[in-house]
Amino acid sequence: MTGTDTGAGPQSGRTQGTLAYRLIRAMIRLLLWLFYRRIDVVGRERIPPSGGVIVAANHHNSVVDAMLIIATVSRTVTVLANAPLFRHPLVGPPLRMLGAVPVNRRLEAGDDPRKNEAMFAAAIEALRAGGVILIFPEGRTQPQPILLPLRTGAARLALGAERAAGGPCPVTLLPVGIAFHDPGTFRSASVQLTIGTPMATADLAVAHRERPEEAVRAITARLTKSIAARIVEAEDHYTLGLLAVLERAWWEEAARRGEAEPAPGEAAEQALAWKQRVMRAERYLAEREPARVAELRRRVERYRVHLDEVGITSEQLGQPYTARLVMSYVVTNGLWLALGLPLACWGIACHAVPYWMTGQIVRRLGRTLEEEATDKMAVGLVFYPLLWGVEGWLVWRFVGLPALVLFVLLLVPSGLLALVWRERLGRVVRQARAFFLFLADRDLHRRLLAERRALVGELRELADRVPPEVLGSRHTRDAE
Repeated sequence: MTGTDTGAGPQSGRTQGTLAYRLIRAMIRLLLWLFYRRIDVVGRERIPPSGGVIVAANHHNSVVDAMLIIATVSRTVTVLANAPLFRHPLVGPPLRMLGAVPVNRRLEAGDDPRKNEAMFAAAIEALRAGGVILIFPEGRTQPQPILLPLRTGAARLALGAERAAGGPCPVTLLPVGIAFHDPGTFRSASVQLTIGTPMATADLAVAHRERPEEAVRAITARLTKSIAARIVEAEDHYTLGLLAVLERAWWEEAARRGEAEPAPGEAAEQALAWKQRVMRAERYLAEREPARVAELRRRVERYRVHLDEVGITSEQLGQPYTARLVMSYVVTNGLWLALGLPLACWGIACHAVPYWMTGQIVRRLGRTLEEEATDKMAVGLVFYPLLWGVEGWLVWRFVGLPALVLFVLLLVPSGLLALVWRERLGRVVRQARAFFLFLADRDLHRRLLAERRALVGELRELADRVPPEVLGSRHTRDAE
């Protein structure tokens, strides 16, 4: 996740922000890179390079959601954060260094609206100065992949900036969808940010002068549709996991039939649209043919279990195991793992205790699912340096100063190599298991392909029973 800062910032006139902001953003990018296996940003080109912008995103993962936006947007972002976070001993100081603005929810503000007047004034002033404001209009986090009813804060900010300017004030309302997979698991979690098309609000800004509350409700309704169009809503993350398995089976079967695959730059957008159509079809058919929908779900579950037992993905199913391919794979990965083993072992040894301690502390905190990733990063920021210091002292005390210097120089490189080494070792082990299973059972590969083909065939049959207007602008079976 990288970007070049250009344009004007909210206070200083520069997007780079203060030195403190740049340092915190650099640390945020490092933490996200370390914690998440994959971070995809779709539609980055839609972020306006200048002018006032309100980034409005769904909210699933506590402070991490804001970290993702700060890391993605190269301009300085002013975060509207819940007031209690500023009292958090680990989260509060970075928020203040970022220039975040506290928001008093109804729980904290009670019946006194004046407690948020300063927040609105600061946010509107930043927008008029051409800054970027981040707001989570759901008002709170929740772990499930659904969109809660939006509050009206984003709309009031956009209209308030225009009113404060005494005329047209170009403020862009930018919807963003954030979707997580396995959100709280270190190096297994992944996330996709989908940046939508800037919303049109000029017509309602005019209407706001005569019918203010009606204009606020209309903008909020538009924003709800815009954010919902950037995410896949499901009952839980387990269902989203099954949907991802079904999606890969669909595209692999489409490729086997010779259908054109999505272009690399369009794949993420088309995958999102495909999943949304499937979920619309599922909700429609669940009311009319619940038994058949439940049976399809069970078949997807069995297919995923079979793939996990073998140790391959749907993409790898169908690839040939030629002698040359196997030999090249063994030599390349065996050499890489052997050469990296000493430094990887050192990295694992240096980081094992901090890793274990962080997990133990977070488990004892008893926090909610949406706070798990935030807590792990915050606790790790304290205990990793602390325990590294203890380890360094032990090395100096029992081995000497030259060993301490070597320990310090290798600490970060060995830790990063250990991450990469373990992940590659896992892939090699899974591939080896699949290879030997296919050798032991020559019919296994054919059965898995037949299972995938039957699964996609059932999905096509069900799609034919759904009216096109339910699916949306494109039929579910369209390869695009």
